[in-house]
Amino acid sequence: MVTEKVYVILNPYANRWRAGQRKPEILEALTAQGLEVDIVETTGVGHAAELAQAAAQAGDALVVAAGGDGTIGEVVNGLHRASPEGPLGPLGILPLGTANDLVVNLGLPATIQDAASAIRTGRTRRIDLGQVNEWVFANNSAVGLEPVVTIYNIRMTWLRGVIRYLVAALRTIAAEPSWEMNLSWDDGSYDGPVSLVSVGNCPITGGLFRMAPAAEPDDGKLTFVHAYAETKWSMLALLPRAISGEYVEDPRVHQHHTRELRIQCNHPSPLQADGEIRTEGETTFSYRVLPARLNVITA
Repeated sequence: MVTEKVYVILNPYANRWRAGQRKPEILEALTAQGLEVDIVETTGVGHAAELAQAAAQAGDALVVAAGGDGTIGEVVNGLHRASPEGPLGPLGILPLGTANDLVVNLGLPATIQDAASAIRTGRTRRIDLGQVNEWVFANNSAVGLEPVVTIYNIRMTWLRGVIRYLVAALRTIAAEPSWEMNLSWDDGSYDGPVSLVSVGNCPITGGLFRMAPAAEPDDGKLTFVHAYAETKWSMLALLPRAISGEYVEDPRVHQHHTRELRIQCNHPSPLQADGEIRTEGETTFSYRVLPARLNVITA
């Protein structure tokens, strides 16, 4: 499929407002490919989803997410709302975020110019999506420790880049958060103390961490990890191994593949999906995989 008209949903706040400064570069790169371009900037949380839903329902242009993983997540949810059943997209991605985890995981074009060329060509790859409660995600979701890291990351405006995720992880570990949880999945269950549950459609999140190292985005399953570390020192010892993914070899860490996962917490946990906080306090989370759901434009 060769694309001619594109509708770009640009999050100007992505990468600490740097994405908005690249609007002229985006327009130049896409028009150089002979594309008819309409760029709309988002104005707040949820706006990208609204714009994507309306664009998908209109159906006269290819939707392009310009921003980071959170922007992609909102756009995917807008596409999903417009068409709750069947394949979505194709979706173009212009990587303008801090970590660009989905782009890295899928090996998508890393520059605006290369992404614009790929959008013109229109070759796609179909991947699964995950869903937690009413929210769908393309890359990763988590309850417990990981979304607490996300909350710290959002608040630390004085740091930039991937280093912010690492510092946020260290601050979270110092607080020693833990929960009692009941987990049930396709062929197993667990009831006991938990530090984190990380659910991956892809392996890498936070720019650094292979939280679900065995995850594959097109295998028809989600890969999740649950772990409990008794002290901040034992959590700290696992941190560098989470960067490589080797932490799943520790006997306190358990990795599983499943189509569905249900989590019940003894006290509220925040929830993150594609790097954005979706709630700061829930006790019940229902995950499921949406197989072969999204067509993503590739190189």
